[in-house]
Amino acid sequence: MNENTEHLAPSSSPSPSAAAVDPRLDLAAAIALAGRTLAAVRPDQYDAPTPCEEFDVRRLSSHLVAVARRIAVIGRGEDPFSVPSFADELPDGAWAAAWEPAAAEALAVWADPEVLGRELRVPAGVMPGAAAALVYAHEFTVHTWDLARATGQRPEWDQALAERALTVLQRVLPAGIRDGRVPFGEVVAVEADAPAIDRLVAWAGRRP
Repeated sequence: MNENTEHLAPSSSPSPSAAAVDPRLDLAAAIALAGRTLAAVRPDQYDAPTPCEEFDVRRLSSHLVAVARRIAVIGRGEDPFSVPSFADELPDGAWAAAWEPAAAEALAVWADPEVLGRELRVPAGVMPGAAAALVYAHEFTVHTWDLARATGQRPEWDQALAERALTVLQRVLPAGIRDGRVPFGEVVAVEADAPAIDRLVAWAGRRP
């Protein structure tokens, strides 16, 4: 499934207190890891399936670049739909090069501490900047896991970040609403002491 937290209803958006640290730090770390993972994708992997049923590696790579572009627009208070969900204009293999300026722009926009208190437009509606940063830190983390799993990569996960992202996801996506109202699979059972990254993706319906 195309499972994007940015499309969840803003009424279920997380409180800024959901993170124990400045949510921009988690967003920056998630962006950095996504970029490193994207840069390591090989041409022979473009057609490989990912844990997102509708995305192969090619499509997911295009989507990641688009989301990086979109969060810069969101941070400036502009219309998120002015940025397409996929960077379809990019040829195969151009995603990593396009990622660098997109990520740099996003980080520059979100470097302004005042963005956290602003009401920002996201695809599902309006939410505080602090909440949007948390949502997109989760979005990048889970999709980075998807890309890493599809391409045989083993990133060094920040387990504390994954734990905070899990807290966000559990608030915006309770287990009981997996009934067609949102495009996420059922929560996958994992051990309570499993690594945070495994518990995070399992809550998003993946099988770690």
